[in-house]
Amino acid sequence: MDQQGSLTAASRLLGYSGLLPQVICVALVATDSEYRFTALFMGFVYATMIFSFLGGVWWGQAISGGRQARAQVYVLAVLPSLIGAALFFPLNIGWEWPGPALLYLGAFIALSPMIDRALGYARPDFMRLRWQLSLGLGGLTILLGVLGTTAMAPSLPTNPHASPAAATEMV
Repeated sequence: MDQQGSLTAASRLLGYSGLLPQVICVALVATDSEYRFTALFMGFVYATMIFSFLGGVWWGQAISGGRQARAQVYVLAVLPSLIGAALFFPLNIGWEWPGPALLYLGAFIALSPMIDRALGYARPDFMRLRWQLSLGLGGLTILLGVLGTTAMAPSLPTNPHASPAAATEMV
């Protein structure tokens, strides 16, 4: 963003290109690729990284805001990383994953501009782009979650490294 408040063409282009990894993951899962589980995993990792990055943006905005930020702002800023880490937990114990986790993660990403709005740090042009990108990535992540829990579920392992006995013991 420049000092006049308008976003550069490069910032828009790079922002929208950030949707491509998730588009590729959706395509690999939807086309019954042999890399379905890998695409689901990578789609989850990518969305989690972006969500965590947004928390870093909130932290940076609070620090550079020129005013004393409330402690709640910093708590909000670390929540995306903690939520992302918690959504990995079912994978570790053999529960159904990543479909349900992708659904939650997609919803959190899609609604994340509400935090920007509540914090009041972002300019209107940035907020328009945030809504577009967040709804795009959130929607693609939810679609990936739906594909991972419905049509692909019978042929996808919940965790290729977990034994079926370990999964039933944990339930």
